[in-house]
Formats: sequence, structure tokens, C-alpha cells
Amino acid sequence: MTIKEYVAFRKDEIRNLVYSFDRKPSIAIVQVNEDAGSCAYVRGKLKDADELGVKADLIKLPLETTQEELLEVINKLNNDHEHDGFIVQMPLPKGINEDVIKLAVSPKKDVDGFHPLSSLVPCTPKGIINYLHFEKIDMQGKNAVVIGRSNIVGKPMAKLLLKENMNVTVLHSKTFPEDMAFYIAHADVIVVAIGKAGFLDNRFTYKKDAVIVDVGISRTEEGLKGDAIMGLPVRLQTPVPGGVGLLTRLALYENLLEIYSATK
Repeated sequence: MTIKEYVAFRKDEIRNLVYSFDRKPSIAIVQVNEDAGSCAYVRGKLKDADELGVKADLIKLPLETTQEELLEVINKLNNDHEHDGFIVQMPLPKGINEDVIKLAVSPKKDVDGFHPLSSLVPCTPKGIINYLHFEKIDMQGKNAVVIGRSNIVGKPMAKLLLKENMNVTVLHSKTFPEDMAFYIAHADVIVVAIGKAGFLDNRFTYKKDAVIVDVGISRTEEGLKGDAIMGLPVRLQTPVPGGVGLLTRLALYENLLEIYSATK
């Protein structure tokens, strides 16, 4: 099943669940940018909410918004009873510290799962693991490689793969090329998230039954490209676009339902 088919299947399940609730789950999306990619992502999230029967409010703030003003909005959302959860869409304008903003969001309402005290898993790693389970990818005792060590994808992804009892290696910009090639050649699951178009290519060798999960997305003269070239000789490779982004958006609403259920 393709990712698009899988997401459509899960949306049907979630929609049926939401219709059984006595009230609609509610999410707020706070946006303080005019970034084209971010705007497209927000439109997608609002479309998802409509399809799922979830109430979604977009709070669009001017680019001149200060950190103090944004913190005031976050504080109101932390304490209101109208929204089960909310997210602050990245990136943020210069002068606003992203780490301060992420920590200001109450763990009880942190749909993104970014707060260190949140019980939720960040959306991208969560969406990936759920999809691998659905595809019945055998992970126990197998080798996983995570390329990239960001706090949003790389580190939580490695943690989740460890929970699946995989042998996990995190590679990054300081990894020696020969070591990079060695670990990739022995990997059963490769998650690449570095935002470098076509980084995984035919320079490397791969296990024929390996799985490549391509998180990165870059705008090039030829259009949107992932961190891996398409058509690598592996069992499963997620596409870009139409791949991990859809899984991330789906996981956002799975997290929202977890928050909703915890407050009932």
C-alpha cells in the first residue's frame, strides 16, 4: 500500500472515531511567518482537520510580532478550555527564540510533542514508525541508520527505533565517509533527514531488502527533491513529495486524539 493509500485508510478510521465523540476535538495553529512551504503545510493541516471532522483554528500573527507577544498568545492557549491542543508553526521570525517558544507550550497541549516533558512522540518519527508497523517491516534485532541528529527528527527517531529493539547508529556531518558507506551498506532501515537533495545515491551500496525513509525535502530547479534519489535498489523507499510529510500531518491528529482522550 502506498503512503497516500495508507493515510486515506487511517483518515477513515480516525473520522469514524471522531464522529463517535460527544464533541469535536479542537486544535489551534499559530503561524507567524509567510514562508511558502510553511503556508502550504498549514493549508494541508487545515484540510486534514476538515476531512477528519476536527475543529481547527488558524491564529495568523503579523511578522512584526515580538517574542513577548507570541508568549502571551501561547499562555492564553495553555489555559483556555476551547482547544484541546495547539502548535506553533515553524519557522519563526528573527528575534524569536524557537527553543523558548517550544518550552513555553504546555506539555498537556503540545500536539507537536516537542516539549521535553510531553508524553507524546514528535509527529514525524511517530508517523514513520506507525507506517513501518503497518507495512509489517521486521525491526527487532535489525540494523537501523539515522542520518541527521536534529531534535525534531533525528534524535527522537533513533529513540523510537531503539524501542523497536533495533541496533541504531546515528550518522551526521562529522561522520567519516568510509564509516558512512559501511553503516549504510549494513542497514535494514535507513532514515535520512538532512535536507540535502540526492545525498543517498548510487555511490552507496544497499541491502536489497532495506527500507529507506526519506524525510528531507529541498527545492531545486527540477522541483522538490528528497535526500535520496528515486529508484534505489531496495525493498521500500518513501517518495518525495507525497511521503513522510503526509505521515507527519496524520500523526499530528493522532497526537491530538491522545490529548483529547486523556482529558475526557
